[in-house]
Amino acid sequence: MLFETENIEFKSVLTDDIYKAVIAFANTDGGTIFIGIDNSGNTVGIENVDETFLKITNGIRDAIAPDVTMFVKFTLGENETIKISVGEGSFKPYYLKSKGLKPGGVFVCQGTPAAPASPDEIRKMIKESDGDIFEEMRSMEQELTFLETRKAFSDSATEFSENKFKALGIVNKTGNLFTNLALILSDQCPYTIKTAVFSDDNNIHFLDSKEFSGSIFRQLENCFDYLKLCNKTKAEFDGLTRIEKNDYPEEAVKEALLNAAVHRDYSFSGSIIINVNNIETEFISIGGLLPGLSPEDIKSGISQPRNKNLAEVFHRLRLIESYGTGIRKIYASYKNCKAQPRIEITQNTFKIILPNINTAENAYKKENADTLSPQKQVVIDFIKKHGSINNKETETLLGVKRTRAYTIIKELTEEGYLTGTGKGADKRYVLGR
Repeated sequence: MLFETENIEFKSVLTDDIYKAVIAFANTDGGTIFIGIDNSGNTVGIENVDETFLKITNGIRDAIAPDVTMFVKFTLGENETIKISVGEGSFKPYYLKSKGLKPGGVFVCQGTPAAPASPDEIRKMIKESDGDIFEEMRSMEQELTFLETRKAFSDSATEFSENKFKALGIVNKTGNLFTNLALILSDQCPYTIKTAVFSDDNNIHFLDSKEFSGSIFRQLENCFDYLKLCNKTKAEFDGLTRIEKNDYPEEAVKEALLNAAVHRDYSFSGSIIINVNNIETEFISIGGLLPGLSPEDIKSGISQPRNKNLAEVFHRLRLIESYGTGIRKIYASYKNCKAQPRIEITQNTFKIILPNINTAENAYKKENADTLSPQKQVVIDFIKKHGSINNKETETLLGVKRTRAYTIIKELTEEGYLTGTGKGADKRYVLGR
């Protein structure tokens, strides 16, 4: 006489619970289901065994995904019973199509033949079946829409249709399930970007904060617009010409934001963090450098994208030019600045820090205020007393030739100490700070 165990289950009649048992056995070590035998092991038979046999074979094919039928064998037994032998599947997790890749649709054998799987168990099965590349794994969420992504592709005159999904990596190799890349691009994307503006240099006292959600394209667009609002402009005059200088080069802000989105580790649920204060802006993404790379490699343009398919999508849409150019662009935009961007890396984070150009230049002037040459200090003191100076007065004041006087005034102007007003012989210089 047979007895129910973790790998043997009895059903006196056909019910939908049989599909849960098939899923549990396929997701674990396999097992056997007997229809027509009650819980005590007594054979009760099936009234219409042929009809039940047809219904169960069709039901397993139609109710369960991925296709598990190759691991299921049916045997008609004596006394009008059906034996269903289920082998361990090779494309786990199997689930009820009506419930999806969620605990309510995925089952395993844990003491009972059909216990709901936890989210961690589901992720583990996906990783073991699909490999260790997160963006290529099956998404646990399959009800996805792509309104923002379609718009982004349309704006770039690039085709976005279902027949391109497999090439883009939006669906898996079988072509019928969305990948985690699809989840990132979808309107249901669970990952966010959090931005905070602080009034102090230690990032303690909030002035404002925003969290951007939705498709990664929507997040990037909205976040970049917000960062542009935070990017203050300082105005200076060169004679009558007004010169405006942003706190941050827009190119550097854009590239730092794109780098955080393309290279973050999406297997973690935490958000990209952007902190803005008076001296710098930090872009912090989850996931350190991939093995074999160093900060020096990154600065020189060597790149090994963590999310290759996502990077390829961004490349198709011309959001990035090619791998490794973003960091070089950031440093190039700070070429003539007193302060330079910094990269800080831990085991699980990658941080790009952009210095505030205007704040850095003011700090540089302040630090060097007491180290002016004696001649330059004489010029500064003269202007403080008389309000302005010209080149001829500088020659007389310092007892130097015209060329030397011109050089001293030019250097003081370039260093930000002086600002010129007027033109030609009437041009005079006043303090620039």
